[in-house]
Amino acid sequence: MSQLNHIKSLADLDLVSLYKDTGDNKIIGELFQRYTHLVLGVSMKYLKDEDKAQDAVMQVFEKMLVDLKRHTITENFKGWLYMVAKNNSLMMLRGEKNIREKQKELKKDSVTLMESSYLLHLDNENDKEVVLTMLEDCIKKLNEQQKMAVELFFIQEKCYNEVAEETGFTMLEVKSYIQNGKRNLKNCMEAKA
Repeated sequence: MSQLNHIKSLADLDLVSLYKDTGDNKIIGELFQRYTHLVLGVSMKYLKDEDKAQDAVMQVFEKMLVDLKRHTITENFKGWLYMVAKNNSLMMLRGEKNIREKQKELKKDSVTLMESSYLLHLDNENDKEVVLTMLEDCIKKLNEQQKMAVELFFIQEKCYNEVAEETGFTMLEVKSYIQNGKRNLKNCMEAKA
């Protein structure tokens, strides 16, 4: 019996075990053939977009190359794979939601900044440089929490969740620090203008 026929004849858990031992990607190829339809179906259910679902299928099987070496699956490979596909789809949706939230927040903030008197009549690069220097100075005057939240959110362009994870602040604290930080920056900039 050829190696390929041997692989095709093995049960899912035997394939997983063999992959852990050998690291042979042909084994993942066999699991891919068996379960592409399952992963695609789960991805379509959550993502509701064929192109995104096909991308998700590839992500799941790439993830399997690593995860199967780390995780021990003792009972139901199909159930495990279903959960991996579901979680991957949810992560993709969460990522899209974070991007949309960040775009909305940046749009709101840019309108606020553009309405501020100190930015209205900037004609040349020197004026812009002066404003940036003033802004840096004002950021330094914020309290530590506000400074951290403002820098992560506006300068590093992280979403609320990422700021909360990095700082250990609650979501409510993050929003408060950013909002108060923006207000304090605006007041500081207007005082300097």
